[in-house]
Amino acid sequence: MTLQADRRARFAVAALFFTNGALFANLIPRYPQIKADLGLGNAAYGLSVAAFPTGAIVAGLAAGLLIRRFGSATVAVAGTALTAGGVLLAGLAPAAAVFAAALFLAGAMDAITDVAQNAHALRVQRRYRRSIINSFHAIWSIGAVTGGLMAAAAIALHLPIGAHLAVSGGLLVAVALVARRFCLTGPDVDETPAPDSPAGRFTWPGRRVGLVIGALVLIAIGGTIVEDAGNSWAALYLSGSLHAAAAVAAWGYIALVGAQFVGRLIGDRLVDRFGQRTVARAGGLIVAAGMGSALAVPSVAGTILGFAAAGFGVATLVPAAMHEADELPVLKPGTGLTIVSWLMRLGFLFSPPVVGAVADATSLRTGLLVVPIAGVLVIVLAGVLRVKGASGTLVPGIPGA
Repeated sequence: MTLQADRRARFAVAALFFTNGALFANLIPRYPQIKADLGLGNAAYGLSVAAFPTGAIVAGLAAGLLIRRFGSATVAVAGTALTAGGVLLAGLAPAAAVFAAALFLAGAMDAITDVAQNAHALRVQRRYRRSIINSFHAIWSIGAVTGGLMAAAAIALHLPIGAHLAVSGGLLVAVALVARRFCLTGPDVDETPAPDSPAGRFTWPGRRVGLVIGALVLIAIGGTIVEDAGNSWAALYLSGSLHAAAAVAAWGYIALVGAQFVGRLIGDRLVDRFGQRTVARAGGLIVAAGMGSALAVPSVAGTILGFAAAGFGVATLVPAAMHEADELPVLKPGTGLTIVSWLMRLGFLFSPPVVGAVADATSLRTGLLVVPIAGVLVIVLAGVLRVKGASGTLVPGIPGA
């Protein structure tokens, strides 16, 4: 492969991350309308949107098999097209059961797409022999912001939800199909990093691998809980509890993913300079302080800023957990990545119904306390992530440190 081909592959993977971020983001700001049209209470709504991560968990482990059979790039593009179909069906659902079923389908396909595009991204990263994974996740955030803005514009223009999701889905699938032409060719395990390269593997004692994987999963879950708060509840909290207009309420989610993009854009540089552990702990503190303050003194502007702080704080958590798991040498290639990608979706599964139940029993403001709690969780568990040695290289962290 030539340098030019590697660069084309990097742009192609970036396009796949962009479409993945934008697809579902077009649906999220429509949630208040769908909830009202279907007459759902908070608990029923929480259970319905939990169908998305349920589908992801059911289908997640199939990603490895599909990737080995068809290749990561092909699986990512096919998953993108099927996710778009699920999103459109969810927007047009005439009943809660159909809404949940459509989200189940979209979640299953999104999980497979997520693993496939990250597998291809890590393959490209190995060819570059330096960290670029956060930049791909930054592109995902750009896609999410773009999707949120598309939805906000469609709402402001009173565009029917079916037309909106059909057009946005068609455009994004077309982008993915074009990107497929420029992805890497050949098998997905043909590049092996040199032992002294930034992507080289570190050795963990075998008996501790299970604890490390568990801690990495919980760190990733902390990130997914915060993301889900923006996905499922930001617009509802702003429009309901704080009485913001629908177009303004969409900015809670947009602020979260926008700030997440900024954090991921500078994430590789911060990690190289300070190490994964320090960056993660600082991020957890920003989440806890930012969203905690917004909930303590509620206002529309303050809440939007709180969601922005939360998005910035969790920016590098999921990429860090995925990369750390993928580098564990005692596991087969891709096994750690698949496990973390699969189990981290438990946060998306349990967070919506828990927040919904708490909201019905008390208030949505109380339910959103899961966000600062997630920040504290990350601070406690960040000891498994790598620290920066005196030589400037990254070395493994110690569980509980």
